[in-house]
Amino acid sequence: RERLVWGFVGKVDPQTRTGALPRSAGSMILDVLTSWDGAWYMRIVRYGYPSFVPPNITYDDPQARVAFFPTYPHLVRYVDWILPGGDTFAALVLNLVLGAAFIVLVGLLARSWFGDLVAQRAMILCAIFPGSFVLSFAYSEALLLTLAAACLLLLDRERWLWAGITAMLATATRPNGVALIAACLVAAEMARRAKKSWRPFIAPLLAPLGFLGYQLWINHHAHESGVWFRVQGEAWKEGASFGFTAIRRTLEAFTQPLSSPTDLITAASFGCMLLFVWIMWKRHRLPLPAMAYSAVILILMLLPATVTARPRFLFTAFPLFISLAIWLSHSKRREWWPYVVGMCLAGLTALTALYGVYGAIP
Repeated sequence: RERLVWGFVGKVDPQTRTGALPRSAGSMILDVLTSWDGAWYMRIVRYGYPSFVPPNITYDDPQARVAFFPTYPHLVRYVDWILPGGDTFAALVLNLVLGAAFIVLVGLLARSWFGDLVAQRAMILCAIFPGSFVLSFAYSEALLLTLAAACLLLLDRERWLWAGITAMLATATRPNGVALIAACLVAAEMARRAKKSWRPFIAPLLAPLGFLGYQLWINHHAHESGVWFRVQGEAWKEGASFGFTAIRRTLEAFTQPLSSPTDLITAASFGCMLLFVWIMWKRHRLPLPAMAYSAVILILMLLPATVTARPRFLFTAFPLFISLAIWLSHSKRREWWPYVVGMCLAGLTALTALYGVYGAIP
């Protein structure tokens, strides 16, 4: 577990001592924006997937990139063919466009359900929530969020085929994209009861094909059955804690508050999750497909024994922010809005410092 070192760096710059020129600020920023998961995705963009994964693989082995799903890096590769500037530039421009599209889709969803004021505030919350930093990184969340918002909007408009296609792309983008299977299934069952038709079930039938297709393809490509699951277990030590890791780290954040950024981030994310769920469940319920999607996202966030509650994982459950926007639009709480915006901006700044300056794990 990583630990922060609170102090001053040395006064002698080793680059000055060796005569090397210091790196530009731009290149250092690019390093941050393509760090951690971003580095793995960029390896896939440049080298594709390996045809062999050695036994007892570790996190440091480049062949471990089979753990990352293909839709985002392949899309980056296509954008790189079109735009000048290299693959890193293509990845960041792509996420800038996807992030803007996601915010617009959230607004369309919220407006169709609850009106203009809620839509406006939901868009602002999604743009400044601390987890929104991921829209600027070379991560796959921007693509997943755009596909998820599009899928929920298509389900709301009963465009079953296109909803299934967007869900299928999402399940080939990130593992937690499978939450859209639940959304499609709930929407299809609601439509079947109302219209006595089985046609809506085309959406939940298509939805899992992205996940299953990648598993079948990587098994064939790497000449090993279940290679993705093996890499998850060996390289990332993935296991299930059923929420106990999140609870333990939250408690440690209070008993040892400066020992680890992971504990602080987990505690903040866990607390926000409880508040958002309470608002959605007790105060302002959303359409059932959106609630089903959010519930599965949160379950998958809490399930792992290693990387658990994180702002970017909570951000993926974006329908929660629509409930929060409704709650804050009530006449009794409208004066709270500037304070909520200020807290979100402060949190986004703090996370940027942790990730960019101290190198904490996003």
